[in-house]
This record gives sequence, C-alpha cells and structure tokens, in this order.
Amino acid sequence: MEAMDSWKEEKRSAYLYRALADIETNPVHKKMFLSLSVMADKQADIWEQQMKAAQVTVPSAYRPDLRARMVIGLVQCFGARTLRAALAAMKIRGMSIYQTPHLGEGITIADNTSHQTAVNRIGTDKEAIEQKHGMIRSGNNIRAAVFGINDGLVSNASLIFGVAGAGAGHSIILLTGVAGLLAGACSMGAGEYVSVRSQREMLEYQLELERSELELYPEEEAAELALIYQARGLPQKEAETMAHLLIQNPDKALDTLAREELGINPQELMSPWGAAISSFVSFACGAIIPLLPYFFGENSLNMRITIVLTGAALFSVGAILSLFTQRSAVWSGFRMLMIGAGAGILTYLIGHVIGISI
Repeated sequence: MEAMDSWKEEKRSAYLYRALADIETNPVHKKMFLSLSVMADKQADIWEQQMKAAQVTVPSAYRPDLRARMVIGLVQCFGARTLRAALAAMKIRGMSIYQTPHLGEGITIADNTSHQTAVNRIGTDKEAIEQKHGMIRSGNNIRAAVFGINDGLVSNASLIFGVAGAGAGHSIILLTGVAGLLAGACSMGAGEYVSVRSQREMLEYQLELERSELELYPEEEAAELALIYQARGLPQKEAETMAHLLIQNPDKALDTLAREELGINPQELMSPWGAAISSFVSFACGAIIPLLPYFFGENSLNMRITIVLTGAALFSVGAILSLFTQRSAVWSGFRMLMIGAGAGILTYLIGHVIGISI
C-alpha cells in the first residue's frame, strides 16, 4: 500500500503542477511547474514499477480527488500566493517563489569559483537571512502580543459597558467582567493551540517527506531545487551548481529544501503550548484593564475610572502599533481610541435598550 499511496501522491503532484502551469501568467514560473510535473510523473513511474514487481494492480489512469480539485478551484479564484500553504501541504514544491528572497537569491557562481568559496558565500548569505528573519519574527511576536492585548481590552470593555448600560450593579459587572476575561482568554488560547498544532503537524510531515525523498532521490531533489533557483532568476548553470553543492551537505540540504521547495522555515516551528499561553496572557492583560476599578469595591466613580483607563490603554495600543505602520503615533492612538469608543458606546446603548425592555 505504501507504493500505491506514493504513486497517487506523485500523480496528484503532477496534476497540480500542470494545473498551476495553466493558471500561471509568469512564463518563468509556468516553465518551472511544467518541468516539475514531468519530474513528478517520472517518480510516479518508479513507484509503478515497484507495484508491478510486487504484483499490485496499477490503476489505468489517475483521477484527481476532490481535495485536489478544490485547491485548484481556490487557486483560480484567489491565486497561488494566497494558497501556498495548502499547496505545500499537498507536496507542491517551489512555493518560495511567492515569498520574499531566501537562500540563493542574487548569488552568482562564476566558472572559476571554487566549491569551498561557493559554500562559504552560501553560508554567509544564510547567516544574513537568518538575522533578518530573527528580527522579523521578533517584530511579529511583539505585534501579535499588542493585538492580543487590544482584543482583550476592546471586547471586555464593551462587555462591561453593555452590562452597565443595562443597569447592572457592581457585583454583576464584576462577575461579568471576570467571566468575559476568562472566557475570552481561554478561547484565544485554545484557538491558537489548535491553529499552531495543526500547522506544526503539517510542517513536520512535509519535513519528514523531504528527508525521505532526499535519501531516495538526491539527484531528483537537486534538479527540483535547480528549477526553483532558475525560476527566481539564476542562470541554469549557476542554479544547477548551487543545488548540487547544497545537496552534498545532508545537514543543510533539508533546511534549504524546506525553505526553497516548501516556502517554510524549519526554525519557525512554534510550540503550540507556548502560543496558547502567550495568547491567553496577552488577552487577559488587555481584558483586566477595564475591570481594575471594580476589584477595589463598589464606588460611584468606578465606571468613570474604567472609561479613563480604557481610553488611555486604547490610545497607547494605537501608538505602539504605529511602530509597525510607520504612521504618526498620535494619529494611530487617536484612531484606536475612536474605534474602541465606538464599540463601547454601541454596546452601552444596546445594553441600555435591553435593560429598559426587560
């Protein structure tokens, strides 16, 4: 059955490559996908010979399954760049052409360049890229934390304003706010865990598949990698030289294949629990701000203090987000304040109307 499954997988890849080639408008990308479809068919032939040797009946023709047809339909609607993660999960290589430059982009290898010099240049390029990716990851982590705080802040403040608008007393507002904090934080944490766990499983499966193919078909993997480098602008000879140099080093080959063929970074395999805890904490940090005055007992000024704290926090969140948008901190803070104010006023009015009707 393993040979049959592998045959179907290679045939499906060939089908998807041809479909992508038909959709692609970039002639270089089109050529790459057509070449990859031929290589996938050749690998399918290898599995077909093994099935025949094992006296396993080989299907007369490959019929694409519903999943493959759905992905191609989505690619036709939204483009391969948008669906690159789904395509990579279906063993479609070359997805790095839809991302920012990775290893090998812009490197040239002259005829008189030694193998060691070329390897050193590739290593230097990789170190620079890793440093750049490290800064990007740090920035994304900070931005995700800020957005998590903002979600907790706006959602729980709106919840508190809605309940207050309905005329609820101190104890009800406190209970509602705590329930909203816990429910929202748990929901965010659980959702992030499922999302990251699913993504990690997909990446681990693809990496294991690449490791297996690297052992079985090192030359074919080098040829695929060369095609991708050519699609990204390297001359054929230089692309082939670089691909074979990288394949000769098994430790670096898998990392490179993951980046260039799948468009993923193995070092970005996040911990599901880490992501869940981070989401839980960031949401809770935001959600507790409008609730703080109510922890210190019943007071007629609690709602006013909550409005001031929430407004100040919203403005601060907007100002911090300006670091990622290159816009004015004052304008970004004011805009976030207005968005939060709109949400709070709306929920307060709805709560007031409901409270009157009840």
